[in-house]
Amino acid sequence: MTSRIGSPDTQADIDVRACLDRKSPRSFVMLAGAGSGKTTSLIKALAHLGETRGPALRRAGQKIACITYTEVAVAEISGDVGVSPLFHVSTIHSFLWSVIRPFKTDIAAWVVVRIEEKIAEKREHYEKPRTQARTKERLEREITELKQELAAIDRVETFTYGTGSSYVEGILGHDDILKLTPACVTQHPLLRQLIASRFPFIFVDESQDTNPHVVEALRQIAGEQPRLCVGFFGDPMQKIYSTGTGVVDLLDGWTEITKPENFRCPTSVLSVINAVRQPADGLEQTRGRTRVVGGIEEPVSGTANLFILPADGQRTARLAAVRTWLAAETGDDLWLSDLRDSDVRLLVLVHRMAATRLGFPNLYAALNDKAPQSLSEGLADGSAWPLRPFVQHILPMVTAARSNDHFSVMSIVRRESPRLEPARLAGQVVSEVLAALQAAVVRLVALMAQDFQASVGDVLRHVRDTELLRLDDRFAPHLLAEPVDDGHSGFVNVQALLACGVAELWSYRRYIEKESPFATHHGVKGAQFERVLVVIDDEEAAYNLYSYGKYFGFLPLSDRDQAHINAGEESVLDRTGRLFYVCCSRAVKDLAVVVFTQDVEAARAAIGRKNLFPDAAIHGVGAL
Repeated sequence: MTSRIGSPDTQADIDVRACLDRKSPRSFVMLAGAGSGKTTSLIKALAHLGETRGPALRRAGQKIACITYTEVAVAEISGDVGVSPLFHVSTIHSFLWSVIRPFKTDIAAWVVVRIEEKIAEKREHYEKPRTQARTKERLEREITELKQELAAIDRVETFTYGTGSSYVEGILGHDDILKLTPACVTQHPLLRQLIASRFPFIFVDESQDTNPHVVEALRQIAGEQPRLCVGFFGDPMQKIYSTGTGVVDLLDGWTEITKPENFRCPTSVLSVINAVRQPADGLEQTRGRTRVVGGIEEPVSGTANLFILPADGQRTARLAAVRTWLAAETGDDLWLSDLRDSDVRLLVLVHRMAATRLGFPNLYAALNDKAPQSLSEGLADGSAWPLRPFVQHILPMVTAARSNDHFSVMSIVRRESPRLEPARLAGQVVSEVLAALQAAVVRLVALMAQDFQASVGDVLRHVRDTELLRLDDRFAPHLLAEPVDDGHSGFVNVQALLACGVAELWSYRRYIEKESPFATHHGVKGAQFERVLVVIDDEEAAYNLYSYGKYFGFLPLSDRDQAHINAGEESVLDRTGRLFYVCCSRAVKDLAVVVFTQDVEAARAAIGRKNLFPDAAIHGVGAL
């Protein structure tokens, strides 16, 4: 039994068990703020079901499903509840694929529709008056290829799930799975019955970030199948990605459970995040972090300071001065350290400041400046599709090869190379294929040397030509000898990425692997740090989705902003407030916020009116 399973119950834990212990278990939505121990409540609920209903579920051949957001979370939850055939703990993609995988006919029918949709999209682009002749030639080729794929679907014997899609080979990508399974659930009542029968309990972690189609599919099943209990664990205030569902609406008979405790933040920080949250949903978090002194539990006060500084050419120097001030004020020299073990995080809205210091400014600019939201958001954690092959396969493979870890190298190659698929190997000399792939790995290692002049595009073309790894289909138009802008969003950004030097990939990896003190506002959700310094600089961000100047009140709202607010729709104030809440609630000991602005006095007056920080905790450049 882990310490989390045996930790003292909160009222929310008791309420969850009340739902689970009913003769007909009741579905529920848990609203749990930052630092509340939401995952602890989920783990305790899983353990409780294992004890009370485990034997009956095993006899019936049923499982308890737990869907979470990342592989890290899967490992964390599995480590707590233990490896057991009773628990099906997986990412959302893996869960959806486990549900739909046996239904080849339905998958094939969906793929046919999907290919027809792509053909229609390309034809629509072809027929636009401004489409250039060279682009039309490109679109004609793509339409022809799609038609060939369409004709080949009937010959696909099995479908598999991979990073990128290749329909003619029967491979479905991440995005396909998110669309395929909910669509099939909606269309087929029998599938809904089978899911409820196989998984009578389904828990969804980080429900606010779960795809809306997936949430709706689960709600539909639960609404029809009274024996199914679905539990959503999340916090709409921590929804910081546009693809998430946010609030999960209750169905009739469902229970709403609130978990207001905060076990992470000291009282000074708790006061700030409660003030930030109050206009959103009014949830006031309670308790705060405590420590035992002389056998007595007492609250930790910590510190929370706000600095309003000029947005000039001295930003880096001023940040260093703030860290020096914090070290002196708190008597904690670790504020000055850039080492990972020092547990200091400088949170920036965008990567530019960190990228310049760490050595990947061009890569940052390529996927951030005037980039589609999917690319700029995916830059924070390496999930943007052009970065995935590097983050998931290429960089780990080269690292393993440099360490003579041949097993890890071959594990990646065997899993990801199209040349090693059984159908491709038929009739070939396997040793010759493996030798060719080994040579391709050697060349890849050379290309990825930090002092080599290769570009990102050079590496991808090598991978494509040698079939070392399967690449996302979206790379195809970019890797032509003469790429043609086909009008798709982000074409110019991906081209800029391909022109970057490979050395920037290694610097970027250091950043997302958290080997530096920098992180983005988006990239720290779910994490916690002793010392948190939130850097706010709208000028450097150039990010239309967020505006701290508007949120704090020292920049005016646009007519469009006001129209969204008047219509009761999500606005820049909502998005920015949620992001600020996430950032501030990471602090375990000390929080500092630095606002860079052109008009320091106007900003100070506006921020003071929001009553987020005590006046004594608001400082100007004179304090440094």
